Amino acid sequence: MGRPKSDNPKDVRFQIRADKETMEKLDYCAKENNSSRSEIIRQGIDLVYAKTKK
Repeated sequence: MGRPKSDNPKDVRFQIRADKETMEKLDYCAKENNSSRSEIIRQGIDLVYAKTKK
């Protein structure tokens, strides 16, 4: 019963402090990409990680 278990559960939570301009950028990106704030943040981490690994 219920939802099936995820292969990659997102069970870690963290908080950030951001200024109004940063939040506006995050909300704009989320809206334009039809996504959530969390997904945009995960994508940003992936981009920086890939750039750092080069």
